[in-house]
Amino acid sequence: MVEAQANRGGHRRLICKLQSIANLAEDEMRDVQLLPLSLKSVPADTQIVRDGERPRECCLIVEGFVCRFKMLSDGRRQIMSFHIPGDIPDLQSLHLKILDHSIAAVGVPAILAFIQHQDLHDITRQHAGIAAALWRDTLIDAAIFREWMVGLGRRAAIRRFAHLVCEMALRMKAVGLADHQTYDFPVTQSDLGDALGLSTVHVNRVLQEIRKKRLLEFKGSTITIRDWKGLEELGQFDPIYLHQNSAAGMLDG
Repeated sequence: MVEAQANRGGHRRLICKLQSIANLAEDEMRDVQLLPLSLKSVPADTQIVRDGERPRECCLIVEGFVCRFKMLSDGRRQIMSFHIPGDIPDLQSLHLKILDHSIAAVGVPAILAFIQHQDLHDITRQHAGIAAALWRDTLIDAAIFREWMVGLGRRAAIRRFAHLVCEMALRMKAVGLADHQTYDFPVTQSDLGDALGLSTVHVNRVLQEIRKKRLLEFKGSTITIRDWKGLEELGQFDPIYLHQNSAAGMLDG
């Protein structure tokens, strides 16, 4: 019974994510709900798939928080993206057989639903709308990479952080994980440093500076945005690259 409920939760997460970026027909949503899922719990800060592996399945995030990253030979880590419930962070393994980065749960334990590549191939052959939605998802993923690259290369540290907070707020709101202007962001300062290209000391200075501006409040892992317009301006944030179905992403009010 518990596994059946968790499976339904996985299907709901996937449908919610796809509906946030595309429009699925009734028969397409029905068949997504029939996808076989294999559930697995992963402790916090544990690798899920590793650079160089040849996976035969993709992982759908049901609960928790996940990052993509590369490790350098000297042991330093670069986080390239954060992923939330409903995301399939290794979707590219469906066509690129060797994974060129690693994926790990970050901050909190994760519940994952693994989907066999063959099942994904079957459902995309049967439903052009699902194939288009997954293709659109990979294109948005690439758009997010481009924004991160601009941030790392050209934005000041505090702007990088503000931009990231805005991005995660809209992505979480689109799938029902942000309550108005509040959401859970369970990452450490070390994780933020690895994502923003900053030392932990520099991250701490950025957090202190942004607190002084009264744009955000932090309580544990919870972020509350107090001034969306101010944060958006500070981060030079334009949400168009997220290509969300609805402008409900805006957090004014």
